[in-house]
Amino acid sequence: MQKRIAVVLVALAALLAVSSTVWAQSTDPWIGTWKVNLAKSTYSPGPKPTVAPTVKMEPSGGGLKITIDGANQQGQTTHTETVGKFDGKDNPVQGAPAPNTTTAYKRIDNRTFEGAGKVDGKPTTITRVAVSTDGKTLTATQTGKNAQGESIKNVIVADKQ
Repeated sequence: MQKRIAVVLVALAALLAVSSTVWAQSTDPWIGTWKVNLAKSTYSPGPKPTVAPTVKMEPSGGGLKITIDGANQQGQTTHTETVGKFDGKDNPVQGAPAPNTTTAYKRIDNRTFEGAGKVDGKPTTITRVAVSTDGKTLTATQTGKNAQGESIKNVIVADKQ
């Protein structure tokens, strides 16, 4: 009888641990689909994208999967995907234009995380993503260097879909 109770308690503890992890991930305010609001966004040195990108963020294996669909300056469609945990480790960016591009995620607080971008192992950008308290607006502030070596400061505002 005691063995049966112990097995049930262990199973219950495991279920609660998994449930709380899933619950925590599903309540992250950045989870969902976001559409970049080009009128509210600034890109320095520019130019702004010609098509407003769509950003989809979803839980993935204890971390985050980010999919971005948009268009380059020539109007060709673009699609990138990154999957990673909030552990500061580099994760490959599938579909990125530069070779060996990675991003490392770090959680700042319940509404904010950072992504550190690298190209060929060299740091290029830091993107701080914050969600408004009402959960309707996401602001990504990006600093660093672009592919031409110019300093950038982009403030990308997106609306929850």
